[in-house]
Formats: sequence, structure tokens, C-alpha cells
Amino acid sequence: MIYLRLFYEFFKVGLFSVGGGMATIPFLQDISLRLGWFTTSELSDMIAVSESTPGPIGVNMATFAGYKTAFGIFNNQFAGVLGGLVATVGLIAPAIIVIMLVSKALQKFSDNKYVKGAMYGLRAVSMALISYAGLGVMKITLINLDAFSKSGNIFDLFVFKTIILAVLIFVLQKIFKKIHPIVYIIFSAVVGIVFNFA
Repeated sequence: MIYLRLFYEFFKVGLFSVGGGMATIPFLQDISLRLGWFTTSELSDMIAVSESTPGPIGVNMATFAGYKTAFGIFNNQFAGVLGGLVATVGLIAPAIIVIMLVSKALQKFSDNKYVKGAMYGLRAVSMALISYAGLGVMKITLINLDAFSKSGNIFDLFVFKTIILAVLIFVLQKIFKKIHPIVYIIFSAVVGIVFNFA
């Protein structure tokens, strides 16, 4: 039954996350809150793993979440792999179906003012979802509400190591514009290990 639920939940994510992989994050946050398959902290780990591995972030996150969920329930490697596969197929199935249907219609109606209006509307929702996801990642990564609620100390609210690293990466990108993003990913992973970001 968990596999049907994984397929269903990730099918919905794939169907409505307009704008690519980062747009899946609000939906994954919703799954986390509603179903408890993974925590907010685990979601931030999923984002980090998905961003630093080859392939589209949404697909990577679906695979990771499906694997983790099924493995957590059955405590079995094969069950985890099957969960990852089911979640991934669930995520990409809507795109395949919609693209096949829309491609024919778009060729016929590409100059229609209503179709153009719908496309511009989708751009806006895509930007909003990605912005929301970005703010969510910032909140998970840069702020520690749990530590702050326990201590009441304002300095426990912020994760200073991560803030310093984020500012450093931002400045380095401004200075060295031609450096490939993979260099920053590897650099951040090394800094996270060396300075014990866990």
C-alpha cells in the first residue's frame, strides 16, 4: 500500500510543481508535515544531496524521499530501492503525459491570446513557487528554531557557520564569475566536513 501512496503523492507533486525541481520543495514540505515520512532536517539533507548529485533536482529528491520512506517502513534495502523507483516514476509520469498532450495543441494554438496568457500566468506561478522554495531552504539552512526555543538565546537562532559560508560563496561568485558551480558545490561539501556542519 505504501508504494501506491508514494506513487500518488509524487504524481501530484509532478503534476503541479510547475517550474522545475526547486518548485517541488513546497510540495515536499507539505508531504513532510502531512505524512511525516521525513523531517524538515531530513528535507534539507535531501535538498543538499539532490543539488550535489547528477540529474534533475526534483527527480533526485523523489528518488531519495521514496527510498528513505520505504526503507524506513520495511527496513529493507530492496524495499527502499523499489520505493525510490516508484516515487520517481510517479514524479515524471505527469510530465510525460502532459507534454504528449500539450505539444500537439500548442502547435495549433501557439498564437492564441488565451494560450499566451496562460503561459505568462504559469511563468508567474513558477517564479512564486521557486522563490518560496528558496526562502524555505534559507530558513532550514540558516535558522535553527529548535535551538532558539530551547535556550531563548538570540545567538542560537542563527546558524552562523552556514551564514558565513553562504556569504563567502556569494562574494566568490561575484568576484570569480567564470568558475563552474560544481567547484562551489565541492568546496562547500569539503568545508561542511572540515568544520563539522552536521
